[in-house]
Amino acid sequence: MTKNLLVELGLEEIPAYIVTPAMNQLRDRMATFLTDNRMAFESIDVFSTPRRLAVRVRGLADQQTDLTEDFKGPAKKIALDADGNFTKAAEGFVRGKGLTTADIEFREIKGEEYVYVTKHEAGQPAKAVLAGIPEVLKAMTFPVSMTWGSNKFAYIRPVHTLTVLLDDEALAMDFLDISSARISRGHRFLGKETEIASADSYEADLREQFVITDPAERQNMIVEQIKAIEDERNVAVEIDQDLLNEVLNLVEYPTAFMGSFDTKYLEVPEEVLVTSMKNHQRYFVVRDKAGKLLPNFISVRNGNDQYLDNVIKGNEKVLVARLEDGEFFWREDQKLKIEDLVERLKVVTFHEKIGSLYEHMERTKVIAAKLADLAGLSADEKADVARAADIYKFDLLTGMVGEFDELQGIMGEKYALLAGEKPAVAAAIREHYLPNSAEGELPETKVGAVLALADKFDTLLSFFSVGLIPSGSNDPYALRRATQGIVRILEAFGWEIPLDQLIAELYSLNFASLTYDNQPAVMDFIRARVEKMMDKAIPKDIREAVLASSTFVVRLQLAASSAIFQKAKEPDYKEAVENLSRVFNLAEKAEATTIDEALFENDQEKALAVAVSSLELTEDMAGNLDKLFALSPVIAAFFDNTMVMVEDEAVKANRLALLKALADKASAVAVFNLLNSK
Repeated sequence: MTKNLLVELGLEEIPAYIVTPAMNQLRDRMATFLTDNRMAFESIDVFSTPRRLAVRVRGLADQQTDLTEDFKGPAKKIALDADGNFTKAAEGFVRGKGLTTADIEFREIKGEEYVYVTKHEAGQPAKAVLAGIPEVLKAMTFPVSMTWGSNKFAYIRPVHTLTVLLDDEALAMDFLDISSARISRGHRFLGKETEIASADSYEADLREQFVITDPAERQNMIVEQIKAIEDERNVAVEIDQDLLNEVLNLVEYPTAFMGSFDTKYLEVPEEVLVTSMKNHQRYFVVRDKAGKLLPNFISVRNGNDQYLDNVIKGNEKVLVARLEDGEFFWREDQKLKIEDLVERLKVVTFHEKIGSLYEHMERTKVIAAKLADLAGLSADEKADVARAADIYKFDLLTGMVGEFDELQGIMGEKYALLAGEKPAVAAAIREHYLPNSAEGELPETKVGAVLALADKFDTLLSFFSVGLIPSGSNDPYALRRATQGIVRILEAFGWEIPLDQLIAELYSLNFASLTYDNQPAVMDFIRARVEKMMDKAIPKDIREAVLASSTFVVRLQLAASSAIFQKAKEPDYKEAVENLSRVFNLAEKAEATTIDEALFENDQEKALAVAVSSLELTEDMAGNLDKLFALSPVIAAFFDNTMVMVEDEAVKANRLALLKALADKASAVAVFNLLNSK
């Protein structure tokens, strides 16, 4: 016989970004708890609002499954003394299992007898096991937590109610000074405390108190309400998924509505208006059918449609205050001069251990010039890179960016255009921040991409130089994101810049503001980001073999890893890798690099030398791999007929030099003795 279990934790409002992860964490912890305690169940439903986290376990068994376990103990000769009595070793063994020596039997394993006991543990009733639910709740972890009252245990928010129902039976237990019951709180303004009749009536009981417990249902309500407004007003609403996820976790009973603002604010750049509405007020942006921004917004109320006119007016008033700020800064910032703002950056700290933003820009300009050469930019593009590098952080000191920091770079582009800067320079100011997330959009222009690379390279090298290196999940300066951005930009633009050579050149630069340090750690950090770019299906040995190659060009390493991964599916892969691995293993012993054909003693040795000298590898990594695998029969014939480590030192050195020549060429693809051929 099975039952349904409901567990609801009622709290003060949880931050919106924590609600969904916390709900999923509760589900996972409950599933683990039940599985570990041998409690069978069919499925788990999840529920959440800003003021509650809940799970319903369906088809929960009425008791644990029985447990039968065999335990192997000491050998018989240790378990029995000379008189055939059980020794202390045997007694201690069974006592530790909660059994007695009467439960001992002997079993023979490989000609020797050992003590064995079989422990039978009858399953406990479900109620006895479920008494551990408070420990499940206590084990929950959150990015922020607090204590309250006399309670010393930190939790996400103060706990008000705990409801635990097994079908319609309320189970008694305590959590953080709260005793469980069947009471749950309704909507803060529209509802009241209510009794949950049973695990199955949970949603219906709270719906009567204006609480929609299913987040998927709340989301559908919001979307459908917005679509109804779209149809009624003949407008188009941008339903941003991230914003939708946040809004649904701010409300328990959603009601969408449209508000408006004065058309005069449309003279302010659209980005300012969108940021004010979306990022600061959690409003959805409204456009006409052609995509033009309208002086309207969509918001979602936590409640029903009563007194909605007053709610709309209140939201409009709050938004207008934001828009007034935006309009003011837009007007005042245009009175500022870029050169003056850049000069003021000399006293703005980039980091106390690194120096000012102005010094950061100076280093970036030097790196950008070097990258522009390596990327093959034209003379005009190089001039644009230099100009952009001179000024690209100026907008950080504008009033608009001071108020709306999300607009850094965006406003820089707009103010630069107003000041007469070239469009390419202005675009680079905006694009140097890209990508601003792991999968964020990349720069579109070469000038912007070079500036973005240079800025990120100096950031990476500077922080590593002063010992501010990410550890574990701790990365306060977003250096992983910056480095991932470097890798993604290089791959997207197809710039085949050897990163090992570039980093070495950057470390040779001399700046009055900072001396770069910690080069090996930087290289390892970059390699880790390149590895992250590789297909997740590619095995670790292939990734490591490619990352150890002599070609540290992002695009080529990604291509090499994919080529080897595909080649590994072919029947000749194992033999070819084994032959090349043997070459690499012996090549490590080589001291000389000169090959003397006069020392060759057989045709196979000569054939390998011809093959190596004629081997030409290109940027086509799949083709290179084909060429190397085609050498497999020649390599095999060489090893079958040639002893490399002979007593004749000259002959041995010559053969090792030959193998090293092949390994040096092949290492442009991968270090083959790191590949697993089994």
